[in-house]
Amino acid sequence: MNALPQSRRLRVAIIGGGFSGAAVAWHLAQLPWFERLSISVIEPRPALGGGLAYSGAEPAHRVNVPAIRMSMAPDDPQHFARWLTDSGELERDTDAVWKNGDAYPRRRVFGRYVAEHLAPWLGSGVVRHVQGLATRVTRDADGAGWSVHTSGGPVAADIVVLAATHLPPGIPAALASLAEAPGFVADPYAASALAHIGREASVLIVGSGLSSADTVAELDRRGHRGRILALSRRGLRSRGHPDVRGEPFGDFASSPAATALGLLKTIRATLAAARAANVNWQSVFDQLRLQGPVLWAALAPRERARLVRQLRVFWDVHRFRIAPQVAAVLDRRQAAGTYETVAARLVASNHEDDGPAVSFQRRGRTRIETVRFDAVINTTGPAHGQALRLNPALRSLAEAGLIRADAYGLGIETSLDSRAIGRDGKAVATLFVAGPLARGTFGELMGLPEVARHAQTVAREIARLLDTVPSAETIGVDADSVAAAH
Repeated sequence: MNALPQSRRLRVAIIGGGFSGAAVAWHLAQLPWFERLSISVIEPRPALGGGLAYSGAEPAHRVNVPAIRMSMAPDDPQHFARWLTDSGELERDTDAVWKNGDAYPRRRVFGRYVAEHLAPWLGSGVVRHVQGLATRVTRDADGAGWSVHTSGGPVAADIVVLAATHLPPGIPAALASLAEAPGFVADPYAASALAHIGREASVLIVGSGLSSADTVAELDRRGHRGRILALSRRGLRSRGHPDVRGEPFGDFASSPAATALGLLKTIRATLAAARAANVNWQSVFDQLRLQGPVLWAALAPRERARLVRQLRVFWDVHRFRIAPQVAAVLDRRQAAGTYETVAARLVASNHEDDGPAVSFQRRGRTRIETVRFDAVINTTGPAHGQALRLNPALRSLAEAGLIRADAYGLGIETSLDSRAIGRDGKAVATLFVAGPLARGTFGELMGLPEVARHAQTVAREIARLLDTVPSAETIGVDADSVAAAH
């Protein structure tokens, strides 16, 4: 494709090339006037689209929703499912299709799907991959542009999109003394993080959600048969999928609850109605997920905070379900007595010559137990609440007063059009937030369908700013090149 003059195109810099950032880039490239854009995606990994969630090579890690519900294109729900069939991946991975016909491919396969759909735009030059880590973001003195400083060199931009999503898990304070211990795994998704754990090793997994389930599945695939104890404050294991998928059930949006308690009562009543109608509970939560933005918008800030503080853990284990292949591993290990989930709080830890020792107090008991393990694995999940401190690019923006944390500890405060809110309480016109870091404003924004829809919305908001640059006719676009890119 013939390159357009760089100075005559709207320069968009996307920080983060996991699914959120790649989806924004792809949706921007789908715009009819994509030739008026220069899109740079800043991502240290060698490929775009995978991120932490979809770039790992571990075969035991599978997508946790049926492939038929995963798509880069919100208006085409079958987009990924068709690619999955056409690519031959299902033939190479016979375990991907579950008994009910739903497909749960390996996560890296979804990452490849995203990368392949972005590849033509990378090849044409419409999208550019800046392979490096964004270390600092500064606003030009006149306020008209931005400079994104990266380990791969500076990137000048008219618009910046913050799409860095998954941070490393935060280490609980009670485990801080183990941070450098040989038997401690701070991030189970790091390359070969579990490779050193022996077949008969006793393992403590801190956390009992999706990451915990992934860890058990990987250990099992590697031949581990020792005892695994999964510990979390509530002791709640992520739930599984129904044998037969149903349609979303219930109505939470017609008269949305104004309080967290009111919403809880409505959910309980709807679950009772579902049982009476022989409908599975998953269908109720599917409806909650679909109507989540309406429910979140109806709650006052105080009630949102209460919802996050008191009910989020229950929502997470029902909303973020595990693939049935992974659930089968957990069920088998539990039946064999080599896997147990307990509700307890961490008290302290220390490293001894024969391995890490962890003290914890089970829920409802006064006695504190101290147990030695061969390995302790941290699966507490991404530290979204610490994003503005841990991510250097976000930290620089926060220090400059251009972004601030939302009131619920979920990420970055944004306006309803996804623009970042600065320290002064005003939206920054050319600074957008895409993906889960914006969920303090939108509520349910962790699942892939919601992230894809949000990416599409952010792309459309950016398109509104194209009026600030010359039209395609003024620039003189090569029509053949445009057609070839499509």
